[in-house]
Amino acid sequence: MPANKKYLTRSPWMRLNKILAGSAGGYLVMVSFHVFLGYLLPRPEVMASAFFSGYILWAFLLLWAFTTRHIWRLWMIYLALTFLFLLPYILKITPLYGS
Repeated sequence: MPANKKYLTRSPWMRLNKILAGSAGGYLVMVSFHVFLGYLLPRPEVMASAFFSGYILWAFLLLWAFTTRHIWRLWMIYLALTFLFLLPYILKITPLYGS
């Protein structure tokens, strides 16, 4: 059964923006989140769990981009989360567990 036309995005630019926000924006948030976890927890454990949790987090963020109506608000949320998670790296704060 085909999708109902009223729920589909009509603009090709909006569709492209959702694809880019979900894939690139979600990937940036996912990577910055695991960099942040590397400051809080021992890095070998973070790297080992990042293979699984990274994919799950990225898939959730990708799907979230397609369910939202306000794509610019989602871009701002993704960029704010990325900046927040990278803040210790930007400010060169020493990690809690080793170097």
